[in-house]
Amino acid sequence: MTNTSKARVGFIGLGNMGQSMAGHILAAGHPLCVYNRSREKAAALLEQGAAWCESPGDVGARCDVIITMVGYPSDVEEVWLAADGVLSRARGALLIDMTTSSPELARRIESAAAEHRCRSLDAPVSGGDIGARDAKLSIMVGGAREAFEEALPILQLMGTNIVHQGKAGAGQHTKMCNQIVIASTIMGVCEGLAYGKAAGLDLPTVLKSIGSGAAGGFQLNVLGAKIIAGDFAPGFYIEHFVKDLGIALAEAQRMKLELPGLALARKLYGVLVEQGHARLGTQALYKYYGN
Repeated sequence: MTNTSKARVGFIGLGNMGQSMAGHILAAGHPLCVYNRSREKAAALLEQGAAWCESPGDVGARCDVIITMVGYPSDVEEVWLAADGVLSRARGALLIDMTTSSPELARRIESAAAEHRCRSLDAPVSGGDIGARDAKLSIMVGGAREAFEEALPILQLMGTNIVHQGKAGAGQHTKMCNQIVIASTIMGVCEGLAYGKAAGLDLPTVLKSIGSGAAGGFQLNVLGAKIIAGDFAPGFYIEHFVKDLGIALAEAQRMKLELPGLALARKLYGVLVEQGHARLGTQALYKYYGN
């Protein structure tokens, strides 16, 4: 078992959220090794003392704890399982994938990790760029309880609501629950605001009333305010949300579960992708309604 209080941590994937998450680990005093497909995204962390690795395999060879926060399941599979992936050179390490990916892939990684005497967790997050920046992510963890306890001091540097959900894949399944709830909620936010605009209401005044009632919540109060301001910059990219909704739909179909709200959200976001809005934030669904 790794003494995580002194662990050398490897972080792979320095995008919108990963940079902040890795920064918290470095600020806590951990030696930090980083890898990203585009090295320029690592510049700020390197200036602060992080070490650069030439490949995921290099991270695996050098680190006690290895964390990934990449884009798609195909990226997860490549980073962990490819010829020069983390597991090609990691031995006895604690492995944490924080990407939103498939439960089946999480189970495969755990099995491959065990062959190299490594422990593996799937630990997707919710909270977007704001949660990552403020170290207030919600982290949903699947894997062995012992590995979860070992990882907890590192996870606490990035989040405040950290829950062990069960065996490998359970973290990913929990994240699908999260995305399914968001999918229908953001549709309701956009439709409510579109209705208010069509009715000639002052939308900030509308938000003042409904944001403190039963409709209140992050999607309305935070993203709704961004919609009203015309701010569609990504806290979470549409293209990544479409990926998540696709995983959720596939899992629901596998379980013979019909989820019409999820299916509709996936369809509407697919239209936005076709219109060239894939790199906007999820609140840009408002554009579907002609705004």
